[in-house]
Amino acid sequence: MDQHAFDIMIMRRCIELSRLAAGLGEFPFASIVCQGEDVIAEATNRTAVDHDVTRHAELLAVSEAQRALGRRRLKRCTIYSNVEPCIMCSMPIRETGIRRVVFAIRSPVMGGISRWNVLGDTRLSHAMPFYFRRPPEVVVGLLADEAEKVWSEWRPLLWKAIKLRGCFDPH
Repeated sequence: MDQHAFDIMIMRRCIELSRLAAGLGEFPFASIVCQGEDVIAEATNRTAVDHDVTRHAELLAVSEAQRALGRRRLKRCTIYSNVEPCIMCSMPIRETGIRRVVFAIRSPVMGGISRWNVLGDTRLSHAMPFYFRRPPEVVVGLLADEAEKVWSEWRPLLWKAIKLRGCFDPH
């Protein structure tokens, strides 16, 4: 399967996981880590269920992938998220050396590349090359309309408020 077709397939799974998270009372965030065409880890936000603001989908997926592969570095991996990883999630993505980041909806307020550019910052690579190798390739906007639909169906009024404040941008 070519890379683009695989990316679409995994992002659809990620969007479906976000829908499941919303059904459990969580914000509809989901993340998947793959190595090649192997799914290593899947996660949804668990901030509400666990009463813990650090339980973001990306952090959980990265941790699970490290455990599953038995190593700290994830340099041959891609992480998929229905929403752009926030700054908190972007640091471990960089530190683990994840090769690619694919997401659907931008987050110009909290985003790890749209707002704070942690994912693309080459200064991290130069200052601390042992921990932060080169920035990952970032693919933006994959299936953004489908990802946005989950949010708008989950809490229509909240989604309108989020959009009006400029927190998320599908384009």
